Amino acid sequence: MIVVTGGAGFIGSNLVGGLNANGHRDIVVVDNLKDGRKFRNLVGLSVMDYYDKDDFLALIQRGLELRAPIEAVFHDGACSVTSEWDGRYLMRNNYAYSRDLLDYCLMRRIPFLYASSAAVYGTGRIFSRGHEAPVNAYGYSKHLFDEHVFRRLPEAESQIVGLRYFNVYGPHEAHKAGMASVVYHFDRQIRQGGRLRLFAGSHGYADGEQRRDFVHVEDVVAVNLWFLAHPGCSGVFNVGTGTSRSFNDVARAVLAWHGRGDIEYIPFPDDLRAAYQAYTEADLGTLRAAGHGADFLGIEDGVERYLEWLPPISTRGA
Repeated sequence: MIVVTGGAGFIGSNLVGGLNANGHRDIVVVDNLKDGRKFRNLVGLSVMDYYDKDDFLALIQRGLELRAPIEAVFHDGACSVTSEWDGRYLMRNNYAYSRDLLDYCLMRRIPFLYASSAAVYGTGRIFSRGHEAPVNAYGYSKHLFDEHVFRRLPEAESQIVGLRYFNVYGPHEAHKAGMASVVYHFDRQIRQGGRLRLFAGSHGYADGEQRRDFVHVEDVVAVNLWFLAHPGCSGVFNVGTGTSRSFNDVARAVLAWHGRGDIEYIPFPDDLRAAYQAYTEADLGTLRAAGHGADFLGIEDGVERYLEWLPPISTRGA
């Protein structure tokens, strides 16, 4: 049995699909379905059981066992809203929950694979251990748990894998609304009005030339499954393509797929300036050293694959 927290969310539901494709049907999904629309992400997937995230936390805090032995826990549940400033909520939801679940897994020698974030690096330009400098409460909550993991790794008798995701895009992200990827929002803008809106120049970059490492969720799932198949590998790893691309590059890929539309550059918001990641590029050295050598989709191929999957706006689910 495999547990996937955040299993009805963006990355979690794609991971459930990837596990299904690899023959796993005994999957327990843990999530918060207060936004009931997220159920759409699980339609068509094979799920054995479901727990509300608070009920599941209460279960593990009491040290209780599930109905069958747990083969692995994929912990993708978290508040991922970078503009959330309720630090008490973030520390309970992102840090303390993760810490309790890790303790549960270590006591039972259950592999524990969890979602971290490139937000731990803040506005820096070096993306490797020792260069973390989060600029929002979300990034700090992830950073603090990573640091907790680094302290636990030397004594761990079972696998611990942290995956610092860069800008992930792909199917099942519509429920994230404003936090969905720029690919999703660019597609909506073309369908609704034919014009994409990008930030004007900032941070030393020309209009739309700010750069991020955009990674397709299929590649994120593949990395998770690779670590599941290599239980001897532990650590905290970046997950991106290793190549930064401009927002203009992404916009042009969306425009090319639609065969129409143009770009409008809008003023950069003053309130974002100090905490904006104008450049990210995953350093994949640690991931490659662990033995993962697979290539990642480039933005042109990834955007095409995603937009072919997206249904029209009028009937779009999650």
